[in-house]
Amino acid sequence: MAHTFNNGPVLAKTLELCQTILDQPEFQALQRDIETFLTDEPAKQLYRTVAEKGEYLHHKQYQGLQLDQEEIADYEKHREALLANGVAMAFLQAQQHMRDLQDTVTKYVTKTIEIGRLPAPEDFESCGSGCSCGH
Repeated sequence: MAHTFNNGPVLAKTLELCQTILDQPEFQALQRDIETFLTDEPAKQLYRTVAEKGEYLHHKQYQGLQLDQEEIADYEKHREALLANGVAMAFLQAQQHMRDLQDTVTKYVTKTIEIGRLPAPEDFESCGSGCSCGH
């Protein structure tokens, strides 16, 4: 039996959802913030520096090595500079909003497939892993 999920009404509605997302003014603003960041070399360099220093500290800690206060202070100095940069901060917020959007869409589609109907708010309630309360 051939499935039409990849070329029938499901794809058409998926593309419609994608267009709806693209048409949202909020989404367009997020894209502008990301594009602005990508053309701002000083902001990108701040971001790279913080990412590299953070990765170095994480790797060092993972190896069981002691982090010295000078390294931590240097990382914090660069992190504060990154967060004080308006373009970089807008980029970081835009990234988070994009992830939130992606997570919401994924959560609803996944839950719909799992339960075989449109999910209600209570379908997303949970007390945590291993809970036996029926959520």
